[in-house]
Amino acid sequence: MKYEDYAKNVLNLVGGKDNVISNVTCMTRLRLRVKDASKIDVDAIRKSEGVLGIVEKDNGIQVVFGPGKVDEVGRAFSNLTGIPLGSVSEDEDDVRELAKENKKENKAKHSGPVQHFLEHIANIFVPLLPGIIAAGLINGLSNVINVASNNAYQWDWWYQAIRTMGWGLFTFLPIYVGFNAAKEFKGTPILGGIIGAMSIAIPSMPLLLADKTHSVLLPFTGKAFNPGTGGLLAALMMGIIVAYIERAVNKYMPNLFKSFFTPLLTLIISAFLSVLIIQPLGEVLTNGIYYIMNFMYTSLGVVGGYVLSAGFLPIVSVGLHQALTPIHVMLNDPNGPTQGINYLLPILMMAGGGQVGAGFALYLKTKNKRLKQLTRDSLPIGILGVGEPLMYAVTLPLGRPFVTACLGAGLGGILSVVFHLGAVTQGVSGLFGALIVVPGTQLQYIIAMVAAYIGGFVLTWFFGVDESRIDEVYGE
Repeated sequence: MKYEDYAKNVLNLVGGKDNVISNVTCMTRLRLRVKDASKIDVDAIRKSEGVLGIVEKDNGIQVVFGPGKVDEVGRAFSNLTGIPLGSVSEDEDDVRELAKENKKENKAKHSGPVQHFLEHIANIFVPLLPGIIAAGLINGLSNVINVASNNAYQWDWWYQAIRTMGWGLFTFLPIYVGFNAAKEFKGTPILGGIIGAMSIAIPSMPLLLADKTHSVLLPFTGKAFNPGTGGLLAALMMGIIVAYIERAVNKYMPNLFKSFFTPLLTLIISAFLSVLIIQPLGEVLTNGIYYIMNFMYTSLGVVGGYVLSAGFLPIVSVGLHQALTPIHVMLNDPNGPTQGINYLLPILMMAGGGQVGAGFALYLKTKNKRLKQLTRDSLPIGILGVGEPLMYAVTLPLGRPFVTACLGAGLGGILSVVFHLGAVTQGVSGLFGALIVVPGTQLQYIIAMVAAYIGGFVLTWFFGVDESRIDEVYGE
């Protein structure tokens, strides 16, 4: 079956071209938003050739094809719909009307307000991940080069040009976050980018104006403004708030003045809110997050490592993992309290190792041919760090293997804490995770991952294989 055939099959099963609003691909999934979710034949898509799993959403569906293949299917699907990959149909008015008409039908499939909000948050950061990954690797590698060479390349233009790319991303990241946040919440993106600049500590910022005797002082506190206190969370919150303020101002602004005064008033109001309320609130939230993570990592030690690894995929299964995206970005910020070393990520990556171990146990022990095929196709990419096919097509539908995989993964989480593993960036997992951990700890990372494999394998072999349940789910 060709990629075009996969795309045509899925298009027919989601209600055809006229029902599709957007088509977007990520590492493994073709993410579709539709006008009428009741037209989607979920069971038929799940049983289609090439499909490794599906994730239902209130406004569409995500079809898991696996890495590489999903890009080809996505391009073919985009050609069929006429909607560019990653964009949304411009017929928003029709979409709103259809969404209103189908509200009752879609209500049963709604994933809940929390998951829906967190999906918005993830959509803000996902477009930034390629830059975050590249910049993180640049910062991590340049630190190693500086130490190993005793700053031998300090005055070489080509070396500092590359380093500037890593510096530029994390220095101006609040602008990008504010831009995407305003865009995601239906505001004007550039206004979100402008307000995001309030979180950047640049000496030329007018609010930071100071000389030997004077500085700009804030009301209430009588202290100078510190743009870095709210950090990324302040930029995120203000990007969202800007969108709501803009709509509120626009609602009462006469048409004649909207082009001029709506953005002007939006920015003025947002500036006061940011400095007086959101920046201090962002500081409190940021410190709170770091306190919790430090408590889990330092005070609870191996117990915290086990709980985080074992509990991560259940969080993923209900969509709450998206809340961790901005936390990972903050932990990888070279200017943050961990100096850009993310100690949380290696612990969470062990969750995928438990799934791989469970997959091997199921493949070797089950007699069901359909499950063997799905497991065989999912294991290689699971080893390389893409665990969605294993989880959604193999362990989660069966239930018990999902639990044993999660519990087994905790063994890798324990070793991650013992070895004090940290990542310099994000974007890869599995065995490829060795590429992004702190240089010199690659062997320890692999040992921890193998331990997660073993834990998932042993628990699933003895407690997770139920042939009657397997035949019920996958057929005899």
